[in-house]
Amino acid sequence: MDAILSIMFTFSRRLFRIIPRPIRMVTTVSGVRIIGSVYRTRSRKLYTVNRESARRLVHDRIHHFMQHYGPRHSITVGKVAIRNQKSRWGSCSKKGNLNFNYKLVFLPPEIRDYVIVHEVCHIKEFNHAREFWDLVAETVPDYRELRKRLRGMR
Repeated sequence: MDAILSIMFTFSRRLFRIIPRPIRMVTTVSGVRIIGSVYRTRSRKLYTVNRESARRLVHDRIHHFMQHYGPRHSITVGKVAIRNQKSRWGSCSKKGNLNFNYKLVFLPPEIRDYVIVHEVCHIKEFNHAREFWDLVAETVPDYRELRKRLRGMR
């Protein structure tokens, strides 16, 4: 357990304790000032600045992976949308439409590819059964490690 440095003092016969707040990191990403992690922000300005680059990147990677999944598994992708989602990296609808978080552009390439492959595979297997994970493993064999890393992103 981490020790918390605090200051205790008395004033007018009352005991006071001061506990400092954790330091919040301030960074500049794409010309936008961000307080805290880029993965946790809901900045509309950051979304607007990065939405098109995320769209190009996602379309390019989907095209790359569909060269494998399309002919072998008869998978076709519907519409692709880039959103400013709070808690999801991606999602898939029953119609085959894919939604991705614009923050994918800030992820390492191998984790980004895992997220895209994960959603593409949901078009065929709309669950997380063994068949789904076998499908993911065809192009991302180390998906377990990447999934752990993704969960640790904050």
